Amino acid sequence: SGPRSMTLEGREAAGQPQATLGPPANGSGPSQELEGHWPEIPERSPCVAGVIPVIYYSILLGLGLPVNLLTTVALARLAARTRKPSYYYLLALTVSDIVTQVVIVFVGFLLQGAVLAREVPRAVVRTANILEFAANHASVWIAVLLTVDRYSALCHPLHHRAASSPGRTRRAIIAVLGAALLTGIPFYWWLDVWRDADPPSMMDEALKWAHCLIVYFIPCGVFLVTNSAIICRLRRRSQSGLQPRVGKGTAILLGVTTLFTLLWAPRIFVMLYHLYVAPVHRDWRVHLALDVANMAAMLNTAVNFSLYCFVSKTFRATIREVIHDAHLPCILGSQPEGMVVEPVLKPPGIPKGAEL
Repeated sequence: SGPRSMTLEGREAAGQPQATLGPPANGSGPSQELEGHWPEIPERSPCVAGVIPVIYYSILLGLGLPVNLLTTVALARLAARTRKPSYYYLLALTVSDIVTQVVIVFVGFLLQGAVLAREVPRAVVRTANILEFAANHASVWIAVLLTVDRYSALCHPLHHRAASSPGRTRRAIIAVLGAALLTGIPFYWWLDVWRDADPPSMMDEALKWAHCLIVYFIPCGVFLVTNSAIICRLRRRSQSGLQPRVGKGTAILLGVTTLFTLLWAPRIFVMLYHLYVAPVHRDWRVHLALDVANMAAMLNTAVNFSLYCFVSKTFRATIREVIHDAHLPCILGSQPEGMVVEPVLKPPGIPKGAEL
């Protein structure tokens, strides 16, 4: 149920004998009385989603990856012009989403699952686990950095202006990326939920809880505390007679954290349900729930572009500028030799210091 479980169906355990339970000597034994709601026979549950996940992830990768690349170029331009920490954090967040799409969606699911039919050595799969978990952790904790930065800018503006700088922002991002890679190393021993026929060992349970804490519960706790402080600060300004101005950076922050909390909640719930109530491989309903939860979690890597466009005029103008700059050489290259091309007016650049 970690990022590896986002490759929707279980990998075939080739060469491993399937454990079977023989029937009791007579039909009316204590086994029937102790049998609960979920069956005790460790049979693999069917994947009722069929080819829908393959189509979904193909569309998500085909649309989300180009959009994230376009977002990366636009945010890089804005970060170079304004040198604001928020643009650097959003740029790092977008790059982390790109890595997540490539490592988990393309390599983990489409390439390994659909193309290679999971004929991959176990060592390669476990090494890929490190990259997948590291990409997840980096994306989430860069959003935490963005949250702390916006809290400092709104609630402690003087300290934020004195302490913030592009160099310090880059060092914070590098530190988070390094920590994400280090926290991904223990998940080399992650046991996939699709192969988890036996009761979870202490290490497996510890890794699943560590993943839930690192990628969801602790970040959401930070989001809740900082966003609540920001909203209370805006309300106090309103009660004191000042106009409670909600900046575009604050609106983007609230949107990013809210979308993450909602889209990742089903996955965390199903993971814990698998751990303590019913394993995925024994019931098709839990299997289907985890498929849908994984698809919702991966959608989080492609929705930020729409949020930025909806909130920020500055971002929309920069996107138009990027598309125009990319389209202009194509137009000039297609002109016959010797033809004079009329000069094309370039969209005005974003003034230095413009706010997201």
